[in-house]
Amino acid sequence: PDMYPGNCWAFKGSLGYLVIRLSREIFPTSFAVEHIPKTLSPSGNILSAPRNFEVYGLDDEYQEGGKLLGHYEYDQEGEPLQMFPVMEQSAKAFQIVELRVLSNWGEPEYTCLYRFRVHG
Repeated sequence: PDMYPGNCWAFKGSLGYLVIRLSREIFPTSFAVEHIPKTLSPSGNILSAPRNFEVYGLDDEYQEGGKLLGHYEYDQEGEPLQMFPVMEQSAKAFQIVELRVLSNWGEPEYTCLYRFRVHG
């Protein structure tokens, strides 16, 4: 509900995924990832921020694979809220979207996701 340090969904290590069901089917056009800025971090860094990630459109929450909508990198030196356009257009609408985090900025123990948004 807020962007205070530690108020995130944390998962162990630097690889993880999140599957979300949208309120209805949409044609995704962009995605947004938000993390706290370095200035709010007690350590002065955001090593736990996602770095490389992919987004997939799924037919159901149990599907493995899905339609790749794009491969992205969150810039730890950029703005806290970053927008990413769909790279691989789809003629199909999706209600289920998977965010796959492939790496973070160097924190070995955990990765933090503060906000992930789907626009369409």
